[in-house]
Amino acid sequence: MRWNELGKFLIVAFAIIGGFCMYIRPLASTVKQGLDLQGGTHVVLQAEDTPQLKVNDDALDRATHIIERRVNALGLTEPVVQRQGRDRIIVELPGVKDPEKAINMLGKTAMLEFKDPQGKTVLNGMDLKDAKATMGNGNRPTVNLEFTDEGARKFADVTARNVGKQIAITLDGEILTNPVVQEAITGGRAQITGERTMEDANHLAILLRSGSLPVKLEVIENRTVGPTLGQDSKEASQKAFLIGVAGVFVFMLVFYRLSGLVADIALLLYTMLLLLLMRYLNATLTLPGMAGIILSIGMAVDANVLIFERFKEEIRNGRSLRKAMDSGFSRAMTTILDSNITTLMACLVLFYLGTGPVKGFAITLALGVLLSMFSAVTVSRFLLKFLINADITKNPFWFGMFRHSGQEVAGK
Repeated sequence: MRWNELGKFLIVAFAIIGGFCMYIRPLASTVKQGLDLQGGTHVVLQAEDTPQLKVNDDALDRATHIIERRVNALGLTEPVVQRQGRDRIIVELPGVKDPEKAINMLGKTAMLEFKDPQGKTVLNGMDLKDAKATMGNGNRPTVNLEFTDEGARKFADVTARNVGKQIAITLDGEILTNPVVQEAITGGRAQITGERTMEDANHLAILLRSGSLPVKLEVIENRTVGPTLGQDSKEASQKAFLIGVAGVFVFMLVFYRLSGLVADIALLLYTMLLLLLMRYLNATLTLPGMAGIILSIGMAVDANVLIFERFKEEIRNGRSLRKAMDSGFSRAMTTILDSNITTLMACLVLFYLGTGPVKGFAITLALGVLLSMFSAVTVSRFLLKFLINADITKNPFWFGMFRHSGQEVAGK
């Protein structure tokens, strides 16, 4: 036993673990959270009959689809849009900073009309192909409109007949802008100016792109909700998670010593990689997602246990540390692959057949399984090989053996 080298290795190893622990919590806070973890706004919309269309299943389905498109265009994290009964739609918006503005946008009919000087509607939203918000001349928010082929023909005709006159552009009967036609516009494009902020222009573009609601919707319930878990439950869940992970780390250190220390470093690296990947993919962390992370950590630990037990078995058979390590990894690989492949198949089924949080659980678990295989096989093997090649000790006790603790293993 080379105590100086061992002491240096342990200092470096625990410094790495401490560094990982310092960065994991801030990194986790940058991952988007779902409604169950951060709270948000809960809205209930009531569909009402109009002279043009009565409320029925088809109309409510179309209204739900349009609202879902509007909500998704806002860039929210895992919003919930679903029908309730025959004439209601429930909308849950996680982490909304300005609930009133979001709610006003959800319920608008978005009836866009172009009216000639006589007040006659010459174009409407059906003639619109696309709408995008940009910064126009003078650094003013502008909504750029692109018409369909039929809409472009209509727009060219009405502008040619009304040069020098005003054409009103209205939304839900309110005049957005009333520009004077300078010349015939034949390119099939137009602009709406006058929005006060870029956010207002972007919301208007979303309304116009998503189309008009087929029925009138009234907000009958609007409330801000905290995390559905409740703050106490959320803190208790986080505490249980930390205690569980700490218990796993202690277990690996007690039963596998230096090998367990290697596994702990690999597990912390796995956790950081998973959080970085979720942040990069703009994924949303929910309570089921946390369950997926915990389950994948358990599978990573299970893989390390299989490898280290094989490693110990090869040492008992008289192999050197290096040969025992190589044989332990190769013999455990088949079992690890079988268990992880079957888990990935289950994730695939859950993703295609599940909805909402179930899909989030499936995605998080699948990512965790793939990364846990990398950490358990590649990272653990690299670190263990480095430790053995450093020739700090040849005593199998430091690699998890309880019997023959004083026996040195010759060679590598």
